Amino acid sequence: MKLEGKVCLITGGSSGIGAAAAREFAARGADIAVCGLAADQLLAQGVCKEIEALGRKALTITADLADATEAARCVQEAAASLGGLDVLVHCAGGPAQGGILEVDPATWYKAFDIHVHAIFHLTRAAVPHMRGRGGGVILLVSSAAGSRGCAGAIAYGVAKGAIPQFTRALARELADLNIRVNCVSPGIIRTRFQDYLTPEQVENNVRNRIPLHREGQPAEVAAALVALAENEFITGAELPVDGGMAMRMV
Repeated sequence: MKLEGKVCLITGGSSGIGAAAAREFAARGADIAVCGLAADQLLAQGVCKEIEALGRKALTITADLADATEAARCVQEAAASLGGLDVLVHCAGGPAQGGILEVDPATWYKAFDIHVHAIFHLTRAAVPHMRGRGGGVILLVSSAAGSRGCAGAIAYGVAKGAIPQFTRALARELADLNIRVNCVSPGIIRTRFQDYLTPEQVENNVRNRIPLHREGQPAEVAAALVALAENEFITGAELPVDGGMAMRMV
């Protein structure tokens, strides 16, 4: 898909990977709707100013995507304001700490609400718009934790592990509508999500866990998302963006 003149809705677009994706898609010529939480509205507005500086249209939307009504409103608002919808990029997410004996049920359910259930709500709202335009692209963000597990964060690891399967199931179902579905699985990326790590933990990650011996940058994940959007013969794929972590056994 050539992104020039397309409309892209990016959830979690106020910071980190989502903000980097918003900038990258705009640089390729897309108009962008940035969806985030009310608490991040100022950040989202800053991203939109950067997009407008590139000569593209930009829109900020505040929504709680764990709520089906809010998710549907987010999609409808993006399509109505920007003239349709061609690309949905679900970057919204967040940590969910606690092992199996420590994690409380509310944290468990919340992890699935934002990482999995939100995809269900958003996709059901987005598909009719894409079908009416002859096709589209849905891009999801999983995690290396989804395939390797995540000690001390079982809810996060299990929820992220559901996303590649969601990708494959959705890709098969929507292929006849010319709607492609892919996901990326980032490893350790330098965002505010990593702020809780101590310098010693960062050093251990770089030295022992990542074969390329550095943390990834949000722009590198964004570039992978754009590549999956533009290549029209890729669907149902999971692309690791992890500096080689998927190769390591320990």
